Amino acid sequence: MMDSTRTPKLTVLTMGGGLLAALGASACCFGPLLLVTLGAGGVWAARLGVLEAYAPLFMLATALLLGAAFWRLYLVPRIASRHCTPDQVCAAPAVLRRQRIAFWIVSLLAAAMLLFPFL
Repeated sequence: MMDSTRTPKLTVLTMGGGLLAALGASACCFGPLLLVTLGAGGVWAARLGVLEAYAPLFMLATALLLGAAFWRLYLVPRIASRHCTPDQVCAAPAVLRRQRIAFWIVSLLAAAMLLFPFL
């Protein structure tokens, strides 16, 4: 059985990975626009369009990583709660609440980045 003190680290890694994958999926379209807006344009910014071929893989990675984070935040605590002792992180409801709020913020940002090329 997995140590429940590792739950926050794995959740943060899956959320961060999902956000980075969403950034990779939208790099072909959102990246050049962002760079030009910030004044860092140039030919090298236009080369980010090459990443468009990999967008479906990044989208799949985003869905899988955010799905894993959802599973860890909403399904594992209920299953593992009977194995928590009061001195472990999984027993603190405030920690779980903050992680859930962060998850939904990250999910909304990832959804915005994934939908940007279609707008």
